[in-house]
Amino acid sequence: MHNHHTSEQQMLADGVERFVREHGRFEHWRKLTAAGAAFDEENWRRMAEMGWLALAIPEEHGGFGASITETMIVAEGLGRGLLREPFVSTCVLAVRLLARGGTAEQCQLFEGIADGSVRIATALAEHAGRFHMNRVETRAVAVSGGYRLSGAKAWVPDASTAQWFIVPARTQGAVDARAGISLFLVPADAIGLLRSDFRSPDHQHIGQLQLDGVDLPTSALLGPLHEGLALLEEGVDNAIAARLAEACGAMDAVSEMTLEYLKVRKQFGTTIGSFQALQHRMVDMTIACEEARSMLLLAQASMDGDPLQRQRALAAAKARVGQCSLFVGHQAVQLHGGVGTSDELAVSHYLKRLSMIDLAYGNADFQRDRFSALSDAASARTEPAATSAHVEQPA
Repeated sequence: MHNHHTSEQQMLADGVERFVREHGRFEHWRKLTAAGAAFDEENWRRMAEMGWLALAIPEEHGGFGASITETMIVAEGLGRGLLREPFVSTCVLAVRLLARGGTAEQCQLFEGIADGSVRIATALAEHAGRFHMNRVETRAVAVSGGYRLSGAKAWVPDASTAQWFIVPARTQGAVDARAGISLFLVPADAIGLLRSDFRSPDHQHIGQLQLDGVDLPTSALLGPLHEGLALLEEGVDNAIAARLAEACGAMDAVSEMTLEYLKVRKQFGTTIGSFQALQHRMVDMTIACEEARSMLLLAQASMDGDPLQRQRALAAAKARVGQCSLFVGHQAVQLHGGVGTSDELAVSHYLKRLSMIDLAYGNADFQRDRFSALSDAASARTEPAATSAHVEQPA
């Protein structure tokens, strides 16, 4: 299944493909990883010069006001090249939250985002949350002149290079209530904010945050007080769409690598691609890639629609793309044989990346449950209200 881009979108896609081909070589990726770099800062500068970091920034703030389609094109290219630049964290999720809920003062950060000097990470996950964004134990209490935040965040992608954090905190209500969550823009050097860094299996740089009485001014509130969850869910939906595009790009790349390997690897005096059993497995991989892309397009088409239908389509896409991507990744490693598990070959790293994308914002199992709950909610909303009628009995 193929998407039909406009001429401008096709130019962007061609530019991203050329960029990844020239600056996304695996050997360079390994050198950066060995050096402990979170991402390639030179690539980030190049992306800023080409305007990609400003794609989703509203026009009134100096950006291009592009749709989710353009950001998905860039994310797909990054997935093909296994690039670690914090594009989704800063230029999709954070930009969406700022655009929808930011004050005029907060929106001044857009200039730094566009030129690459400002990066923002969103601290969603908590230790007991298990992908549920409404389960927030971090507390924000009103104090003289602002708010005081206390709590912990467990898994913050791209935290080590962020100058700002968007932190959901509970300002009222029970731990798992949907109402009572507010968003705060917290500087990375705030007093009382402690960050510890580690690497995920795919070598992404992740952080844990400990907030020990972090005092913030009233101007740090992002969006409406007590009603930040809806804003957060919308922003995360955009990030999910971008991650799905990244997964499809990675799936296509690893599938192409595997096909090329089957054409050149010889066993018993012939190329292993001539074995019918392996041809069938390659066909299954191709079908899985196409199925994932179909779900990606479904998610893309739902982005500007009804919020409930958008969430339902994204849950379905996230679940199915997660299943297909892990299938493709595992098949690629198995078809390469023992060398497929080695650090020197890109295939194993694609599998690790696809595994982490599956976990991002809720894995396939979580999304299936979420899809079921959202479907029930959609059915309940469309069912006519039950009415009781008085029937006259014959005399």
